[in-house]
Amino acid sequence: MQSLLSSEYKTNYRKTILLAYPVMLSQLGHIMVGVVDTAMVGQIGTIPQAAVALANSLYILVLVFGIGVSYGVTPLVAAADSSKNYSENAALLKHGIIINTILGIILFIVLLLISPVLNLFNQKQEVVDMAIPFLNVMLLGMIPLCIFSAFKQFIEGLSYTAVAMIITIGSNLLNILLNYLMIFGHWGFPEMGLMGSCWASFISRVAMAIAMFLYVYYNRHFKVYWKGFNLKNISKELIQKILALGVPSGLQWVFEVGAFSFAVIMIGWISPEAQAAHQIALSVAAITYMMASGLSAAASVRVGNQFGLKNRAGVRIAASSAFIMILAFMSCSAIGFIVFRDVLPTFFNNDSAVTGIASTLLIIAAFFQLSDGVQVVGLGALRGINDVTIPTIVTLVAYWGIGLPMSYWFAFKLNYGVVGIWIGLSLGLTMAAVLLFMRFNYVSKKI
Repeated sequence: MQSLLSSEYKTNYRKTILLAYPVMLSQLGHIMVGVVDTAMVGQIGTIPQAAVALANSLYILVLVFGIGVSYGVTPLVAAADSSKNYSENAALLKHGIIINTILGIILFIVLLLISPVLNLFNQKQEVVDMAIPFLNVMLLGMIPLCIFSAFKQFIEGLSYTAVAMIITIGSNLLNILLNYLMIFGHWGFPEMGLMGSCWASFISRVAMAIAMFLYVYYNRHFKVYWKGFNLKNISKELIQKILALGVPSGLQWVFEVGAFSFAVIMIGWISPEAQAAHQIALSVAAITYMMASGLSAAASVRVGNQFGLKNRAGVRIAASSAFIMILAFMSCSAIGFIVFRDVLPTFFNNDSAVTGIASTLLIIAAFFQLSDGVQVVGLGALRGINDVTIPTIVTLVAYWGIGLPMSYWFAFKLNYGVVGIWIGLSLGLTMAAVLLFMRFNYVSKKI
């Protein structure tokens, strides 16, 4: 076994981090829209903040599924790029745009129709009455977001990651400004309260999609992929190939994030204060999770490159480097959660009942940071070698077969309340991390 400080590992650390840090910041940008909404809405009350939590519990499922499906393009692009197959990547660009645009429209329509389902989960009616219109506007943003993701995942497969980061950061700055103007009614804008937040998010995502399209369309590095571009000659086989990777990737995210979203429903049975505290702690934990998912995306590209070259040793070293890096990063995050557990919640809410619960939840979040990091990087590494079916089953069993039942048991049978729900979720994360790491170790030896 090579030393973890050998020249080959150091080379992989450098290449992975150069790919990963822009993706980390870009992924962070997606979740920061919700974090900013949570923080700024918290200034107008606990009930609106609980409404954001309830709406996001459904919206985030759509968000991560859409992003996950777009991930089906990235390892295919990386593999084709390693052999300089420009025609294959041109076809992947076209089909990726088609798939993601249609997906965005379908997800918007379906969830617009079923958003009234929030009335069926025994939540506080005043929370539901605010959550449904907020959710309906947020869903509009799925269409530009899916279009943005189609271009983003294509160029990341070609190892161009910095521009998506810049565009996402710009979009978030726009979102913050529009939140300030539209929630509180500054500079002549109407004071829209909670609804101002969702319209701000929608406008910023439209701007993000337009900026990404213009970059990919006019950049000279991508001209070769636009030659002869048209919407004719659609390949059923290529669509199936992309979806065979993308749909399981989307489901993997849905099973994990869905567990936390369903936890919002269970916490709503406790109190709006617990629901708001959960949203605060989840918003903080989501920051490190999305940064970890950026490293996961980089691992997928690096592993995909080596897989395209049929280099088994390269596949394992690329993945091992990513695992080591995520353990280091998440260890630092865990320490930060514990040290600043009483400070971080105050950025989101001034209610001592809410911040006290959130502080406790951040301690639990600190303990599952390592598991969360390992499982998301494991999924990225496995995606790089086109292994998605078994990992999808693993996430389903870990979160819905173990995590949620244990959450219900701890919360309502042992009367641990919201703390019990988070303990159960952390057990699911740990199980997923162990099984996915074992899966990669097994499959990569068979290459």
